[in-house]
Amino acid sequence: MRILYFDCSMGAAGDMLTASLLELCPDRDAALAELNALGIPEVTFAYEKSVKCGVAGTRLVVSVRGAEEDDHPHEHHHAHRTPTDVKEIVSSLAVPEDVRRNVLAVYDSIARAESEVHGVSMEEIHFHEVGSLDAIADVTAFSYLLHALAPDRIAASPVHVGSGQVRCAHGLLPVPAPATAALLRDVPIYGGEIKGELCTPTGAALLKYYVNSFGPMPEFRPESVGYGMGKRDFPAANCVRAMLGRTEEIPDEMAELSCNLDDMTPEAIGFACQTLREAGAAEVFTTPVQMKKDRPGVLLTVICTPEKRLEMAELMLRHTSTIGVREKLLRRYVLERSVKTVDTPFGPIRKKVSSGYGVLREKYEHDDLARIARERGCSLGEILSELE
Repeated sequence: MRILYFDCSMGAAGDMLTASLLELCPDRDAALAELNALGIPEVTFAYEKSVKCGVAGTRLVVSVRGAEEDDHPHEHHHAHRTPTDVKEIVSSLAVPEDVRRNVLAVYDSIARAESEVHGVSMEEIHFHEVGSLDAIADVTAFSYLLHALAPDRIAASPVHVGSGQVRCAHGLLPVPAPATAALLRDVPIYGGEIKGELCTPTGAALLKYYVNSFGPMPEFRPESVGYGMGKRDFPAANCVRAMLGRTEEIPDEMAELSCNLDDMTPEAIGFACQTLREAGAAEVFTTPVQMKKDRPGVLLTVICTPEKRLEMAELMLRHTSTIGVREKLLRRYVLERSVKTVDTPFGPIRKKVSSGYGVLREKYEHDDLARIARERGCSLGEILSELE
């Protein structure tokens, strides 16, 4: 499994996170050219080498109408944009549909945080700093590069947010700024002696949306390391470190329970199978077998976690006619599974995603396809053919 780990010991800003991913790209110049071809209005991307506390890395330079914006956007004023304005910009970009959907989801989380902080509805929200073109560029560029690198799992350290106060469009606010604090709810954070805003709202939104888990660095084999540098200087290296590598694939342990049956009705066996599934068995199935005295019978097999094997054995003994249940422990290799929703000509459809071991599979949810086929009076094959 490919894992991406962010070290946020000096916080996280959108440009720093993006720069760390840019360093992981095999061809940095080609990746930069792709970013400049996304079509973000009046925005150009460049990068430059930067050294902080003796550590060399990359600083992302985002220019709007030819001028570079400050990498801590709280410190000066920007034009205000509504969520609708941001959606119109993002909808026009030359990005894969997954990237577009993710960018809009990140901004939706920002809108919810701003709504909470200011006590107004999401429709009334006017983005200040995070609605600037360079912030839109950071979110889009990060999402695009992450899509290209395609890690199976993303982890991050607890986030250093800084301390003191920060100046924003509304005046002086405590660190972390209120919207940042709202976005980082349920994320492990800490302050410290460094004065200033180390984690921006854009950085917080990206971490909260994309990171699967926060904590100590997991055990894995790094293959590449990237340093995304901030513009300001601090006593510690002002950077986000990204590490991309592979974890050792550790198989799951499962228990297999089985028994032979030759004196039960199909209805009674069906009831037993249903009861076992409802109790939490991972799999329940039957196999025709030849038993003693050449009698045809049924082999009932139950797969479950080791912790549930005693419960499953008791249910098998209670709901079948067997007088004994066999057990063996198994090891299995499984893909990571998730469900996402994609926009299609038929409307939103869920997709099952399985990944790991160098494998990526996607499959439309059958129930959604069946519903659409019934509504339109056509076959599943016709729906799939149009989707593909």
